[in-house]
Amino acid sequence: MMFQPPKPSLKPLFQAEVLVSEALEVGLTSAGQRRVIPIIGGTFQGDYLKGKILPGGADWQIVTTDGVALLEARYTLQTHDNALIYVSNVGVRYGSKEILQKMVAGEMIDPSQYYFRTTPRFETGAVQYAWLNHVIAVASGMRTREAVILDFYELL
Repeated sequence: MMFQPPKPSLKPLFQAEVLVSEALEVGLTSAGQRRVIPIIGGTFQGDYLKGKILPGGADWQIVTTDGVALLEARYTLQTHDNALIYVSNVGVRYGSKEILQKMVAGEMIDPSQYYFRTTPRFETGAVQYAWLNHVIAVASGMRTREAVILDFYELL
């Protein structure tokens, strides 16, 4: 064959600090332990985008019986020039039982000790950021007591 698919690479987009409040424990459902983590604000900064994260979003999580958190976060970015970008971010977070117990207790854990990856999708009507509407992105995350830190990358 003369052609091959291009090898993917990553281009950094921005880092976000997503501020969260206490989890709302919905309880055990047929899908698993449901909880909702309200997003109360935050900031994001990168070479191509910067601004704040608006309050009002949330992460609707299901925690499976083996401790895997299935993440589904939705929130809105407001750029420094007042453009709005909707983010839908789906992913997983898992680690050993001991590490997950420490995280639930609020301890700061080295993010190399657990897996936290997401696949964000962006939507905007702002002409200057319309390129985000057709970007495939990935993010790598870590959890602190008050925030989720995410490094976003465009998959090239």
